[in-house]
Amino acid sequence: MEKRHTRVIAVGNQKGGVAKTTNCVHIAAALGEQGRKCLICDLDMNHGATLHLGVSSTAFLGAFELLTGEEDPRDVIITNDDDRVDLPPNVDLIPGGRHLEKIDHALGGLNKVRVAEDTLMRSLVKLEGLYDYIFLDTAPNLTLPTIAAYKVADWFILSTIPDPFAITGLGNALTDIHGAQTYANSNVKLLGVVLSCFDARQKLARSLLQYVEEKFTLQDGTKLSFGTTISRSAVVPQVQQSGKTLFQVYPKHPIAEQYRKLAEEVEARVRAQKG
Repeated sequence: MEKRHTRVIAVGNQKGGVAKTTNCVHIAAALGEQGRKCLICDLDMNHGATLHLGVSSTAFLGAFELLTGEEDPRDVIITNDDDRVDLPPNVDLIPGGRHLEKIDHALGGLNKVRVAEDTLMRSLVKLEGLYDYIFLDTAPNLTLPTIAAYKVADWFILSTIPDPFAITGLGNALTDIHGAQTYANSNVKLLGVVLSCFDARQKLARSLLQYVEEKFTLQDGTKLSFGTTISRSAVVPQVQQSGKTLFQVYPKHPIAEQYRKLAEEVEARVRAQKG
């Protein structure tokens, strides 16, 4: 089996409804289309990535058993070899579920954050070399799985839409990343900010772009907002409801092409930052 250089990318924002999961799933699917082997680990109790990929959150073991150490990560990965599963090419899944709400109680004790972090880290180490990318789809708040993701990820992608509360969540998420860099994971870097549901004709969208460019620009002038924005389209919720990705249903749709370009940017930045 080909040994791959595995990169771990967490995707999030401290605000729900900002296309976080849609971006996570479609970036992975776009990279999969290019032959990259990807794993999505759904760490959100709302299990959006799991639903988006048409997988029942109650039919399989998943992130809960992984974080509690009850199961080996290789035993909870869902692939297209499983019955009644139709994932995008080269994309595997560790499903999430509502039982992630009980993770605090399941871990218990004062060191439950460390337990979650250590267990997730050990799991990812076991998967090293099997995937090019492991995407951690995080919850829109600081749950234990989200905190663990901040502490083990190599990079973080933030997702936002033209909405005042989403912009606030973006700032909160940046604060959390800085906290993780200071106290737990000095290696984690912000890879970029994805602007979704974007229409440059709208004043709020232009204000969002200005805010991101002001707040997310490095001292050398490098802008952390991705050059590719994702437009608003009714086709996205349509494919979500069908448990598919755009690449599976409307592969020639303009939004699908935007995600292909975004995935190219993601890969180019990872390669550049690795030197």
